[in-house]
Amino acid sequence: MPADPLLLTAGQWLGLAGGLLAVLTVVGFVAQWGIRFRLVGVTSFTVLLSLSCLAFAVSYAPRSVVEGAVSVPVVFDNGADLVIAAAPADLPQEAFRPSVEQVARNLRGSGRTSSDQLVHVRLRRVEAVEPGTDRPVILAEATRDLRDGQVVVAP
Repeated sequence: MPADPLLLTAGQWLGLAGGLLAVLTVVGFVAQWGIRFRLVGVTSFTVLLSLSCLAFAVSYAPRSVVEGAVSVPVVFDNGADLVIAAAPADLPQEAFRPSVEQVARNLRGSGRTSSDQLVHVRLRRVEAVEPGTDRPVILAEATRDLRDGQVVVAP
């Protein structure tokens, strides 16, 4: 995964500032400055910010974008093998397959437990059958393999 260059740069600058503040804190303790304990707090916070920026820069993964897809919200995720996304009422039919594929590609696989290592992603819409009664309609379905990240969209 490529690291985010802005966060890497910010982490390096914050690390440099943390190092300079650490030196200043040591000087403050040797010289018995009144603000020496505040310098400890500022130094530790700056070092913590630096490490956080560097860790996030290394772990950052941009979201996948599929041509023709519309961003749809995930409304159910059991954390194992089923994810349901809600389609807006005005979603065109040609956007069903790319939208469900985009949701499947953007799933994070860590922490999911499934006996067959597959996650089923469904795009659904709730349609009114009669007043007071609604029924979910599955518009498209994709399956993501947790082993290799392969996504298969069902016809």
